[in-house]
Amino acid sequence: MGAGRREGTMKIKANGIQMNYQLSGKGDDPVVVLGHSLGSSLAMWDPQMEILEARYQVLRYDTRGHGGTDAPEGAYTLDQLGDDAICLLDALGIDVVHWGGLSMGGMIGQCLALNHADRLRSLVLCDTAAIIPDEAQPVWQERMNTARDKGMQALVQETMERWFTLPYLGKNPGGAELIRKHFLATPVLGYIGCSEAIRVLNYLENLSDIKIPTLIMVGEDDPGTPVAASEAMHERIPGSRLVVLHSAAHLSNIEQAEAFNSALMGFLQKRH
Repeated sequence: MGAGRREGTMKIKANGIQMNYQLSGKGDDPVVVLGHSLGSSLAMWDPQMEILEARYQVLRYDTRGHGGTDAPEGAYTLDQLGDDAICLLDALGIDVVHWGGLSMGGMIGQCLALNHADRLRSLVLCDTAAIIPDEAQPVWQERMNTARDKGMQALVQETMERWFTLPYLGKNPGGAELIRKHFLATPVLGYIGCSEAIRVLNYLENLSDIKIPTLIMVGEDDPGTPVAASEAMHERIPGSRLVVLHSAAHLSNIEQAEAFNSALMGFLQKRH
């Protein structure tokens, strides 16, 4: 498998849909796959690319229903999103990878670690959770209804305020604007389809089955997947490491990119 094209994304048929991806770095290096959050795209990983590409091939892709990947109508499942990732690896001829996922990407990572452990060298779970509690179901239903009835614009402001701390939004309007743009560009069908998958997330009591080296990272000010959710995963995944990033909300990889990258690289470089 040759090196990927750094200058743009490409498309490939996998699991019955056209998937948008970018593969970059040197062709003989280990592969790190990056899975993004709900309502985002592969572009959210820009702050990690330079440091990762120096040592790894980096495969980042738009999840089903997002970015340049197809957005079929109907509810998606986490098993389906996991199968998308495995089929993408198969289509590209990639066997074993390091998986890094934030929020929804971390949920897909848990699915893979539980169902396709032989394909993962390691697992990085960022600002994510292993279960959606019953009391959160009305919130998810309301978000899906709002997206369906009023479009993504009606959700963008509250989303940005969950994803970033207010000081960050005040000091970094340019970086935040890019994320806002990708949120607004997310197809409503994709947002709803993936929300249906997320709302039934329930891996918590299976996490002790994960034997893959695992790093868990979370922003200390993350309101959506709080530190307690990461602590619950850390308690159950044998040998896992937990890093809490100060002064960061949900998209900690952007808000505290330097600290995030340091922890990520420190973990990966022990896993060659």
